[in-house]
Amino acid sequence: LHVRSRRQRQMCIRDRKSIFSYTRMIAFGFLAVILMGTLLLSLPIAARSGDRTPLIDCFFTATSATCVTGLTVLDTYMHWSSFGHVIILGLIQIGGLGFMTIITMFSIFTRKHISLYERRLLMQSAGTIRLSGIITMIKRVVIGTFCVEGIGAVFLSLRFCPKLGFAKGLWYAVFHSVSAFCNAGFDLMGRFNEVSLTGYYNDPLVCITLMVLIVIGGLGFLVWSDVIKCRFVFKKMELHSKLVLTVTALLVFGGAAVLFMTEKNGAFKGMTTGEQVLSAFFQSITLRTAGFFTFDQSKLSNSGYILSTLLMFIGGSPGSTAGGVKTTTMAVAFLNLISVARNNDDVVIFKRKINNKVVIQSVAIIGIHILMASIAIFIICYLEPIGLREVIYESVSAISTVGISMGITSDFNVASKLFIAGLMYSGRIGGMTIVLAIAENSHKVKLERPEEKILIG
Repeated sequence: LHVRSRRQRQMCIRDRKSIFSYTRMIAFGFLAVILMGTLLLSLPIAARSGDRTPLIDCFFTATSATCVTGLTVLDTYMHWSSFGHVIILGLIQIGGLGFMTIITMFSIFTRKHISLYERRLLMQSAGTIRLSGIITMIKRVVIGTFCVEGIGAVFLSLRFCPKLGFAKGLWYAVFHSVSAFCNAGFDLMGRFNEVSLTGYYNDPLVCITLMVLIVIGGLGFLVWSDVIKCRFVFKKMELHSKLVLTVTALLVFGGAAVLFMTEKNGAFKGMTTGEQVLSAFFQSITLRTAGFFTFDQSKLSNSGYILSTLLMFIGGSPGSTAGGVKTTTMAVAFLNLISVARNNDDVVIFKRKINNKVVIQSVAIIGIHILMASIAIFIICYLEPIGLREVIYESVSAISTVGISMGITSDFNVASKLFIAGLMYSGRIGGMTIVLAIAENSHKVKLERPEEKILIG
């Protein structure tokens, strides 16, 4: 038994409480935003009909918007009023940037001092690994976000303004630009009796603009900063940025190539070759984790379905607006698999060794997501008379905050909606964050136990 001094024990307990209090604050902060959104959406003014919307549907919509998912039980345009649309867009923006970023910007505007505790909380919320310069980084994130969303809105307005008039077209451009950048997937296409972007599958301006917004939003704030700092010179970038950019490129181009081959005579049948290529790239990008789609997802072949589910599960990158287990998590776990197969003790990428603790955490995060999704799939299959294929797609879409659906969300009963909402919430804040928040009060005793081997595999 290794006995530590009283001072060491006190410092360890204090540090542990501080770390866990940050994760708990993030978890409860998102929950508070969801509940506030639920309250606002339940007001009669939020519904187009002027009647109160059922509380469970308000809660589901607020959760989906705050967790930037995009799953809906009510058509966003047909059911919600202009007031409701503004509330949903506000929840999307808060969910995309992170509620702590919004609070910090208010503190900066009101010249309020930001404490060390708040800076640490910001560091945890933004997904950065450095405390120094966190306020400057947050300012850049907010300014960069509004600039990118604004540029995206300008391009989209070129399509929507001629069709809807200047004011309405500009609002549609802003709404879909924010929704794409924040990887939310909410749309207002119900106005044209269309589901998501199925009416724009052959429109390069709309599709490419949204794809660029989705990719930029899904790369992560740290990567933006590093790319600009290094002036796009790959060799000068940090290991995190190199790994994110490499994995993202492989998933986007590799996913599009495979989807083109599997769906050429399936979901893409009847399209021209150019439309098939555009649809393949859009599907490959939106699955990580935007939620827009340009064709009926139920028409996917079995191969395309499996690949789409895998891409949803991986998601975007850490510190971004995207969900999923994250690109770097999956990359580290895959590299660890290769290292074990080669009988190597270290995981090495770009001539750098990955910390063993990070390797263990990556495997744990993947395991937590699989466990949570599996439990939800089992329960929903028990509660709902729906096929396994559709339930798996919906559940993975929820926990990865993707928002793509095979059209079964509105048919769920109250219990199933609550389970899907829980998946969206846990997926947005991260499975590891939930575990740490729950384990805050647990007391760890430092013991060195006798070591013994067991058989595995």
